[in-house]
Amino acid sequence: MHPPASILVRLVAAITLLAPAAAPAQAQLSRERKIAIMDSIAESPVLERRVAGLAVAVIQGADTLLYKGYGKADLEWEVPMAADAVFEIGSVTKQFTAAAILRLRDQGKLDLDADLTAYLPDYPSQGHRIPVRRLLDHTSGIKGATEIAAFGRIRGREDLPRDSALKIFAAVPFDFTPGEALIYNNSAYILLGHIIEKVSGMSYEDYVEKELFAPLGMLRSSYCSNTEVIARRAHGYRLTPNGLMHKDHTSHLWPFSAGSLCSSAGDLVTWLRALHGGEVLPEPSYRAMITPAPLSDGTPVRYAMGLSVAPDVGGRPAIGHGGGIAGYLTETRYYPAEDLIVVMLVNTAGNLSPSALSNEIVDVLLPRVPIVTHRFTGDPSALVGTYAGPARGRPLTITVTSTADGLQAGPAGSRPSPLGWTDEWSFRLGPVQIVTFEREGDSGPATVMRVDGGGSHYVLRRQAR
Repeated sequence: MHPPASILVRLVAAITLLAPAAAPAQAQLSRERKIAIMDSIAESPVLERRVAGLAVAVIQGADTLLYKGYGKADLEWEVPMAADAVFEIGSVTKQFTAAAILRLRDQGKLDLDADLTAYLPDYPSQGHRIPVRRLLDHTSGIKGATEIAAFGRIRGREDLPRDSALKIFAAVPFDFTPGEALIYNNSAYILLGHIIEKVSGMSYEDYVEKELFAPLGMLRSSYCSNTEVIARRAHGYRLTPNGLMHKDHTSHLWPFSAGSLCSSAGDLVTWLRALHGGEVLPEPSYRAMITPAPLSDGTPVRYAMGLSVAPDVGGRPAIGHGGGIAGYLTETRYYPAEDLIVVMLVNTAGNLSPSALSNEIVDVLLPRVPIVTHRFTGDPSALVGTYAGPARGRPLTITVTSTADGLQAGPAGSRPSPLGWTDEWSFRLGPVQIVTFEREGDSGPATVMRVDGGGSHYVLRRQAR
């Protein structure tokens, strides 16, 4: 229901900087030329036979720059992809779930600071207090369902009660005490769906379709169904060593409120325009949705409620989310300063990153913001060492070394990457990740290494030598 954790913690080989000539050359391009370049970028994975098809929408203000389908919606019948084809959108579902929770809060039906058990009294919280808001930003510490083998074994089952998923992850120890870190977590959003049902008196499916989709005229959006006939549905595929194959079967009993919504590029544009334009939530609730709450110790993070607010790979402020589910990949972004919306829907899971492809498209329209880093001038011995802690799916271990080229860091068995110093004890690891070291007092070695990937915030502790 989301790109693997390895994508979130991948250590990029170098810091990405804006080429000096990029902005002037970009500004000189005509609208028609920009559209032609974006069109070529979107079509490239189809021509390379990396995907069956995709649908892309790029809207800036009132100007529709791109709204088009590429490749095939059905390979066996060679059906062309329609611009308004329906896709499974995976974890893009989470922003709808978060908006539903906030609407119910505004109606006085729930309290974000109340404990989870106030609404789901039978949930075994293992001695932890779990405020509802900690479910919204992945800081609850609950073990992620999709990282548990037993959950994977029920993925295609249609003959089990919906609370079967809860029983699987409720029995697993927490990754951390609520509020101490941020590990992307589908379990939390499954629990939010059950809370929505409890306090609204409606099924989650009915709630999102009647309270969110219908008022906005999102006629191409619904809770996903494997049996319902849906006009212009894009069939899902997966890329294998033997070429494109049909996707694995997924029962939509299980992704539920974490990843079981279906939509089209046009409907997602409608949603993003309405959400960020004040039509879905009143201003205070919208601001809460896009403003990350700090961890319990006051440390800031860059994930809010169902939305990441970290700048993109080019350093440009953006609000967005990706999604991944069997046979489908999704990317949705909103750039507030430019009133720019980018939606990319892909009907193939494999080696294509819709996030990376979206970056290429945005590069045509917006200049990159330079990431300025320096070589660390302090004592490197204070930072050199091995740090480990919980991450998505498995523990993460990163080793920091000092070389003739400066400080470098990387997980065991991988090629280390440069640590670009920004200030005090903060560094950049690639264009997205922010690394911060903490020491006890004003001297001595670092004891904690924080790795903020935008959609994650891992707290790694120094290991004894």
